[in-house]
Amino acid sequence: MKIAIVGAAGRMGRELVKAVHATEGATLAGAIEQKGSIAVGQDVGLLAGLGKVGVLISDDPLSVFAKVDGVLDFTVPKATIEFAALAANARIVHIIGTTGCSEADDAKIKAAARHARIVKAGNMSFGVNLLVELAKRIAASLDEDFDVEVLEMHHRMKVDAPSGTALMLGEAIAEGRKVSLKDKAVRSRDGVTGERKRGDIGFATLRGGAIIGEHTIMFASDTERIEITHKAQDRGMFARGAVKAALWAHDKKPGLYSMKDVLGL
Repeated sequence: MKIAIVGAAGRMGRELVKAVHATEGATLAGAIEQKGSIAVGQDVGLLAGLGKVGVLISDDPLSVFAKVDGVLDFTVPKATIEFAALAANARIVHIIGTTGCSEADDAKIKAAARHARIVKAGNMSFGVNLLVELAKRIAASLDEDFDVEVLEMHHRMKVDAPSGTALMLGEAIAEGRKVSLKDKAVRSRDGVTGERKRGDIGFATLRGGAIIGEHTIMFASDTERIEITHKAQDRGMFARGAVKAALWAHDKKPGLYSMKDVLGL
């Protein structure tokens, strides 16, 4: 499968380059950066620490999308919706790990999935997606005597909060409880907030240093507490998940999929 990386010169982009290069059945066939980037024209393998691989970074996504089978995208919402439209036109696979998308962005991605094979997930890690499934099952088993809090920690450079993974976990908890996350989510507390409301799904966000990503779900009653935690130790796990998703989607029909589909959960 011929795969291109968008945002190829960034930290995650370089991890994706290495993951594609190392995966049997996948071929690195394109690399894209925004116009004006000093990386344009460079061999993407050198930037990723692989040595020369013969793939030069381009600032023309249209020409790259026309010659590949799929693209891996961990960029920003504005760029992602543009890439989704290009993927739809090219009838290729589009793997989206971008977080912070609005409802309007998601609607455009869903429209593109009429022609593209799109896998979109707030986290491409196998472990995190298992955690999401566990969160849903635990939430379905416990009543509202158990308060639920989702705690997430990331590096200082992360621009969106709560993280896409935290929101995935919140949605899973809400689904397990058969409620709407929009109605139950509490994303900030400051000042005199009053008592915690029964059934709320709380979020807490920490930022600092070079933390790749840590997520904990706490179910707490008056008499006991359950905590489940996932800690990312290497960005490569997200990249490997994205490549697995691309290979899985290669022969699928156009549509919008998730990592739950990829992992058969």
